[in-house]
Amino acid sequence: MIFEGDDRLESLSIMGILVDKRTQSAPKVQEVLTKHGDSILSRVGIHDPGEEQHGLITLNVRDKKDRIESLAKELESLEGVMVKTITMK
Repeated sequence: MIFEGDDRLESLSIMGILVDKRTQSAPKVQEVLTKHGDSILSRVGIHDPGEEQHGLITLNVRDKKDRIESLAKELESLEGVMVKTITMK
């Protein structure tokens, strides 16, 4: 039996990824996103012309809570990457 709050339940989340020094960090970020691609429903990458070295990626993610947390931790382990996650469901 699965109970509310159980890590086996699928969660729907929005993940914001701020990438500093994007030209250097992008290949490593891309590797991690590809590895977790089966969890990613959509991805939007925005380059703000006023911010030459920063990029923002927004993900809609659906998976088990522990797998979403694993994705966030792996991204945060990269130099110059900051992650914020909002759990919607």
